[in-house]
Amino acid sequence: MAKSSDIKTGSVLRFNNELCSVTEVQHRTPGNLRAFYQVRMKNIRSGKSLEHRFRADETVEIARVEYNNYQFIYPEGEHIVVMHPETFEQIHLPISLLADKVKFLKEGMDIKVGFENDEPLVAEAPTFVELEVTYTEPGVKGDTATNTLKVGKLETGAEINIPLFVNQGEKIKIDTRTESYVERVK
Repeated sequence: MAKSSDIKTGSVLRFNNELCSVTEVQHRTPGNLRAFYQVRMKNIRSGKSLEHRFRADETVEIARVEYNNYQFIYPEGEHIVVMHPETFEQIHLPISLLADKVKFLKEGMDIKVGFENDEPLVAEAPTFVELEVTYTEPGVKGDTATNTLKVGKLETGAEINIPLFVNQGEKIKIDTRTESYVERVK
């Protein structure tokens, strides 16, 4: 057991018999009241967000989550198959761990997976990926002056909005957190 002062952003707590990932922690000391920690959490299983106030001396249970890097191999139904790069052990992860970020994955990309007692809890796609545009309407010379966007289909099948000057066959960098175009890759 740990104290509430040990809670950090990114920690995984066992709260009400559920595993919750901490997204924000604030230490507050209002004028004539006792200090407390205001914690925002996200339930790992259901995805629901919740807030809770912990007293400064309250005990909490921090789950031991071990993170490892795995290599994405291929999707298979409601799962994705990943491989440990050193032991070559393959495991099946539910697609729900990555949510909609799975559409940006291609073979060989690294994924960070968090385990508790050999059970996968959390999976994180790379923050930035470089993918080729397989289809988009052709750009017209001089289209760089405005911030107008068009739809581009990527090599993984995902579709995102890209600037008018990006053409078919070019590689672009994408931020998977916002699912948006960042820049062209040379």
